[in-house]
Amino acid sequence: MSLTHALLGLLAVRPSSGYELTRSFEGDLGRYAWQAGHTSIYPELTKLAERGLVEVAHEGARGSRTYAITTEGRAELREWLMAPPRGGRVRNEQVLRMFLISALDPKDALVLLRGIAGHTGERAGELRAIRVETDDVPFTSPEGFGLLAAEYGIRQYDAVHSWALWAIERLEKELDRSRT
Repeated sequence: MSLTHALLGLLAVRPSSGYELTRSFEGDLGRYAWQAGHTSIYPELTKLAERGLVEVAHEGARGSRTYAITTEGRAELREWLMAPPRGGRVRNEQVLRMFLISALDPKDALVLLRGIAGHTGERAGELRAIRVETDDVPFTSPEGFGLLAAEYGIRQYDAVHSWALWAIERLEKELDRSRT
């Protein structure tokens, strides 16, 4: 995934200024999917304009610019969305932690697993609250932007929550057996 495609996706929903795009990344998008600040957004918008993927739709006071996606930009976004994810380097800190959990004392491992269970349960609840607020909005409308992502996040958090509960149960049984 790249900032390029995140920006193209946001601009496909509606033309926006760099400030508005930055605000999008400060909300749910940045919290759950992809983080970016204004120091990377503005230079990327310039590059996208140079490539013909976006254009300045309006110039306002103090040099503010509203960007819109071009036909070429929509084609680039579609191609990226329709392609299977690229293999690339895998860097998943959470999975790495699970590979290394056996390096912890079992009691510390339980604390870690309980923390994961609690965190994922809370985050799934937060996403459920967001989804409920907009449950009657069609996915195809601009107002429905993010509903599919929210459901994906909920299911992902639920899966990790269930896994953590399973791991806690297994580890507690092992600890009980070692005490007897």
